Amino acid sequence: MFSQDPPRLDLIAVPDMDAAQRAVHEAIANGPRRGQHHQGTVPIMDDAGRLLGPFAVMLLAPRVGAPLQEVGAALRFATGLSDRERELGILAVAAAHRSDFEWRSHEAAARALEITDAQLDAIAGGRVPDGLSDAEAMVFRLAATMARDRSLPDADYDAAVTSLGAGRLAEVTWLVGYYSALALALAVFRPAGG
Repeated sequence: MFSQDPPRLDLIAVPDMDAAQRAVHEAIANGPRRGQHHQGTVPIMDDAGRLLGPFAVMLLAPRVGAPLQEVGAALRFATGLSDRERELGILAVAAAHRSDFEWRSHEAAARALEITDAQLDAIAGGRVPDGLSDAEAMVFRLAATMARDRSLPDADYDAAVTSLGAGRLAEVTWLVGYYSALALALAVFRPAGG
């Protein structure tokens, strides 16, 4: 989808991990993301059990990677956002940062939630897709604006608080920050296997 540069980071094999890295691997491979990996919607590891994408980068600094992966798990499985709202927000970030791995990883999840090819094309182009609910369109617009501008104008903030409430706006904000951090890690380290 987006341009890819050659990898810089080789994936770490499980037998080569130290204890801290194995703890992060265990939390990711056998935590709440496991079901999505087995459904084929969001890949987290290869057939050899090596962590992929941003998860591979988390192993480089496990004292930071462990709490970071917990934030990601909370954003994916413990927010007030609907599944579609969450995936629309993630794809808005992936498109804004031109993050190929994040796009490919979450495109399958979006398709499983009946987000259409035409809607995906609009998202990739930074446009609000047709056929979304008001809340879905709001989440997408907020995520796209925050990822692009790293801010949110007063009018958008007021509309979001009115429409979604401050708590759900905070969840969208943390989602954008987290997936923006992953996009940066992917751009810097370019893990193999992605």
